Amino acid sequence: MATDYDTIAEEYRRAKFQPWRRHIEVFTLFGLVGDLAGKSVLDLACGEGFQTRLLKQKGAARVVGVDISAGMIDLASKEETQRPLGIDYHVRDAKTLDLREQFDLVFAAYLLNYAATREELLQMCQAIAGHLKAGGRFVSVNNNPDYAGQTDSMRPYGFTRTAREAREGAAIPWTFFLQEGPFEITNYYLSFATHEWALQTAGLHDIRWHPPAVSAEGLAEFGKDYWSAFLEYKPVIFIECCK
Repeated sequence: MATDYDTIAEEYRRAKFQPWRRHIEVFTLFGLVGDLAGKSVLDLACGEGFQTRLLKQKGAARVVGVDISAGMIDLASKEETQRPLGIDYHVRDAKTLDLREQFDLVFAAYLLNYAATREELLQMCQAIAGHLKAGGRFVSVNNNPDYAGQTDSMRPYGFTRTAREAREGAAIPWTFFLQEGPFEITNYYLSFATHEWALQTAGLHDIRWHPPAVSAEGLAEFGKDYWSAFLEYKPVIFIECCK
């Protein structure tokens, strides 16, 4: 069953402040994104706009955020009202998205891992390609199909996720632990081969997979040993490709 983010929007927003989100997720993603000066960016599965605002703050000329959850977009819009950056937000399903606009960069933090079938994944990839200018890039982070740990291996980082089940469409529950209590989301397993088929079929090429990396600040603050299990087991994986 797909996660109902309308019911956990506030909790998911707070989970973005776990140290790994800043020192691994944001660090690795924006290292792949590179220079944003003057570029137009579409942020798919933007959630409450955490990464969306960073894209604008790091120099993008135009940023549009899209999420299927009205609750998430409501949080993003409230933040935009209170601290305006000129970001446009829309409640839309990425699988059927048609904004009639193309961008220099399509960015997605945790979108592809919500496809439960190869057909759904292809729909997402076609929407991505359709919103990219020729020569534009897609940069994303998602559930790692080849996660090497056990269910509780990531508990020191504030979450657990079930061990890899190499069956197309298998549900992969994640549980995040906050001071106020835990909450759960569900991802789905699709193989690297299925991802590459969907991306290539949609017209994307030069597909590159990147492991998580830790920022120098994260190493200084927590020490190398703290991050060792995350870097060994790799619960998430990063993708970049071009149109």
